[in-house]
Amino acid sequence: MSAKAIREATGKGLLNKHLNAAGSPLSSCQFASVDEHTNWNTLLSENPWLASHPLVVKPDQLIKRRGKLGLIKVNVNYQGVQAWIGERLGKDIQVGRATGKLRNFIIEPFIPHKPDEEAYVCIYSHRNADTILFHHQGGVDIGDVDAKALRMDVPVREEESGIGITANDIEKNLLTHISASKKKMVAKFIESLYAVYVDLHFTYLEINPLVITEPVSGDQQAIFILDLAAKVDATADFICHSKWGAIEYPPPFGRDAFPEEAYIADLDAKSGASLKLTILNKSGRIWTMVAGGGASVIYSDTICDLGGASELANYGEYSGAPSEQQTYEYAKTILSLMTQERHPEGKVLIIGGGIANFTNVAATFKGIVTALQEFQPKLVEFNISVFVRRAGPNYQEGLRIMRETGQNLGIPLFVFGPETHMTAIVGMALGKRAIPRNPEVEFSTANFLLPGGQSRESPSTSRKGSVTAGSGRGSIGGGSSGYSSSAGTGSTAGSVGSGGKGTMFTSKTKAIVWGMQTRAVQSMLDFDFVCRRSEPSVVAMVYPFTGDHKQKFYWGHKEILIPVYKKMSDAMTKNKEADVMVNFASLRSAYESTVEAMSYPQMRTIAIIAEGIPENMTRRLILMARKKGVSIIGPATVGGIKPGCFKIGNTGGMMDNILHSKLYRPGSVAYVSRSGGMSNELNNIVSKATNGVLEGVAIGGDRYPGTNFMDHIMRYQDDPEVKMIVLLGEVGGVEEYDVCEALKDGRLTKPLVAWCIGTCADMFTSEVQFGHAGSCANSDRETACSKNKALAAAGAHVPASFDSLGEAIGEVYNRLVESGSIVPEPEVPPPTVPMDYSWARELGLIRKPASFMTSICDERGQELLYGGIAISEILKKDIGIGGVVSLLWFQRCLPPYVCKFFEMCLMVTADHGPAVSGAHNTIVCARAGKDLVSSLVSGLLTIGDRFGGALDGAARQFSEAYDTGLSPMEFVNVMRKKGQLIMGIGHRVKSLNNPDMRVKIIKEFVVEHFPARPLFNYALEVERITTSKKPNLILNVDGVIAVSFVDLLRNSGCFTREEAQEYIEMGSINSLFVLGRSIGFIGHYMDQKRLKQGLYRHPWDDISYVMPEQYN
Repeated sequence: MSAKAIREATGKGLLNKHLNAAGSPLSSCQFASVDEHTNWNTLLSENPWLASHPLVVKPDQLIKRRGKLGLIKVNVNYQGVQAWIGERLGKDIQVGRATGKLRNFIIEPFIPHKPDEEAYVCIYSHRNADTILFHHQGGVDIGDVDAKALRMDVPVREEESGIGITANDIEKNLLTHISASKKKMVAKFIESLYAVYVDLHFTYLEINPLVITEPVSGDQQAIFILDLAAKVDATADFICHSKWGAIEYPPPFGRDAFPEEAYIADLDAKSGASLKLTILNKSGRIWTMVAGGGASVIYSDTICDLGGASELANYGEYSGAPSEQQTYEYAKTILSLMTQERHPEGKVLIIGGGIANFTNVAATFKGIVTALQEFQPKLVEFNISVFVRRAGPNYQEGLRIMRETGQNLGIPLFVFGPETHMTAIVGMALGKRAIPRNPEVEFSTANFLLPGGQSRESPSTSRKGSVTAGSGRGSIGGGSSGYSSSAGTGSTAGSVGSGGKGTMFTSKTKAIVWGMQTRAVQSMLDFDFVCRRSEPSVVAMVYPFTGDHKQKFYWGHKEILIPVYKKMSDAMTKNKEADVMVNFASLRSAYESTVEAMSYPQMRTIAIIAEGIPENMTRRLILMARKKGVSIIGPATVGGIKPGCFKIGNTGGMMDNILHSKLYRPGSVAYVSRSGGMSNELNNIVSKATNGVLEGVAIGGDRYPGTNFMDHIMRYQDDPEVKMIVLLGEVGGVEEYDVCEALKDGRLTKPLVAWCIGTCADMFTSEVQFGHAGSCANSDRETACSKNKALAAAGAHVPASFDSLGEAIGEVYNRLVESGSIVPEPEVPPPTVPMDYSWARELGLIRKPASFMTSICDERGQELLYGGIAISEILKKDIGIGGVVSLLWFQRCLPPYVCKFFEMCLMVTADHGPAVSGAHNTIVCARAGKDLVSSLVSGLLTIGDRFGGALDGAARQFSEAYDTGLSPMEFVNVMRKKGQLIMGIGHRVKSLNNPDMRVKIIKEFVVEHFPARPLFNYALEVERITTSKKPNLILNVDGVIAVSFVDLLRNSGCFTREEAQEYIEMGSINSLFVLGRSIGFIGHYMDQKRLKQGLYRHPWDDISYVMPEQYN
């Protein structure tokens, strides 16, 4: 959604901040905003002028014609303003068909003026220019300004600097009816206003009235903005945020802003996917969760067509491959809204969508299923039924998951795939259509490569499809009876800008892909292969974030390398035959990369996939493309497809859909659509009703697509292979009327089946911005109903609804067959394309032993799991580092005293000064300029039996002695006879007389908290014996931790005896020392870096040089 309305206060604040800086003679707008939470005393203290001026007060809620509606109070004092607002705040009023509460008001100083000092000015943007309207009269009774006002078009310019007009231009073209004394000032004001309009990415700005006062008793003339309405391009936030500040986009009057809408908007802003939610009627019984911007509109249309407008609760969409977690959050939000109010007839949830291009249906459904399971009791309580229809990548697994979930939820849940018309579930949900119990499934995903499947020779089987009689199409790929295509001759394709006669894609088309979109590129190569192209369509990729290299892809079952270039110039100059750019750049870099691509004369077509490109940038791209003869598809598109020849990126979806919709060979039907998601549904509909698609283009959902409907329809008109055309338009814009004119004046003579989606908009009481940026009607002429009527009147075949679009296409096609324009031709099955291993595994079609196994952590789901426990739960329980150690090392939640013991061990072993070998090594490495990891590892490598590694040895020695029944004295004697040291006994510095406080602390903790400590007590007896011989033969830190750890494993009740012994043998006890001492080593590294210590060299006087004796 790009053009968004802002409050009057927001607009005036922006003009205050920026207009005078542009040199305008505007008198600053004073205003104060009031809402339900305003404290009147605070407001007065912050705006003292409220008490000293007569005032004007009015609602600030996007209400048009407030003066006509009696919603403005003028020339009143502060107390009068309070009383006027008090009578209306929170009260329902009706404006047109919308009923809503007044919640926001704006107060301004009353500006005394004469009626002839009022004027009208408006600036609005359209495809090729910005239009400035000016009328020397203004106010509530201005009437039809389009007919009265003088207008001046400012053409879109390639240059980003300047505005393209001067004050003299404005004075000459717009100010012919105002007094000479005011002309200079008003011209300067409008020039400055337009400069701010462009700089701040406004899309609409209307001031009525604009008051232009005469000088009084020596005062300067002044200009005052009384009423203002404005829209800005919200997609330009990344450019204008520092100039705009935080902008609030209020909902249209009659629809409250809900926190759930704000939550989804926040999710959308943080995601690369698209997540939209508009709550229409919180008490409604019909709720939707639809995938795709176009599909979401069509489902709303169908609900309204079937009489459900008054019960439709929401409009929304999720698309662009949202993650499992994102769809979970989205579904959870919908379900929480559904289960707030009961409905006597129960409620229905329609989970619908077209055939996805690249979204993994199963992955998104898993998030929805999690939400359904979470809300299961409420779903039953609120009598909710669920209807599902979806298709696309991995849809079979998604539908299977849904069916299994339905069996366990205890609610009616009906699941359908592409065998069912997209909106059929709406009729089922509303009781208008019978629910089939065993729907027939038409096809499945598995399409394995069989022996001989890569033969270029065409099989001898036949097909039912049909192509144009006598088309004379050449063979593609060299097969003797392969697919036919008008591009098979290898003729050079032309651009849309060359008069509409050029073919955009052929079987020889070569493309460069901008972006590391390996999945999309592989999809293009698989399509090439199944179309029997002789060579891949992708010749190079551009990715500026890596160096030049080659990327591996598959051509059938063979591996090939495609070069990846850091610089676009290298890709272009080394691949002169490439004339198509598929641009996957982000919204922030798509403009620059497209401009660069157009600088190379070889480029004929550029597809811009990103959505959210600011409209001013798109309009400049359109201008540049027109001058250079380049066709732009998009922005905000999936692309286009020419069956048998070429496809853009992810268009057409996975291979199963390409095969099912017969996109591997040309048909006779060409279509153009705004919606990329709906292009796949059109492929499906056309393939069922006709012999298939010859070409299809999704021009994109933005307000200003690079090429429009007529650009492509006239290409189809000029293409003899196209026998009929399908147009899928939508609410918003007026491009469909150009098609009507072409039908009327005879430029378009081929049969046209047309339907504009968004008919539901007429049934809503408040304005709704649908999923696409351009799908919002700003006038009656832009409504879908008006367009459908105009198309029908002009001679197009317009069905009664989208539900019957397939029937209308079939009727036109059958008439063409009957007339002999199209005759059957033998079907040729396509070569089988191998399925990628990763995708086949995801579909559950193959299995393979895993290379690794893990049982402690899982990052694949909605959130990270440690030992099976979600990270959010771990943080909520505050189990600390000891708790995390227990989960990751021992796969279970151990008791709090055990976790505390772990943490205590880490603290007491963290460091023992710089003199010990590990710390010394770390310091020497750090001073040699090594990095953190290298320095840390050098210290850790010193850990062994002599330094730190005594924990495991002590645990083994003490436990073996204890388990074999040796008394402490016998154990000491045995070790002495063997000549072995007792690990964990003895210290260089500490003794009975100088005890180690670390050992003392651990001893006290073990005695207080451990339920049993037999080995600990045994070790204390050994210590008593050894210290009687020498006072420094104490139980040291290694020893006390080791024996305590063994007691913990054996006697905490959390481990079996076998598990405890296994952990001892695998070295787990020493892990505490390794982890703890790592903390100290890192500290020494950082300390040396902080102290900026230089390279260490050991002093000579600390080295004893002993050379071999020399003999004569």
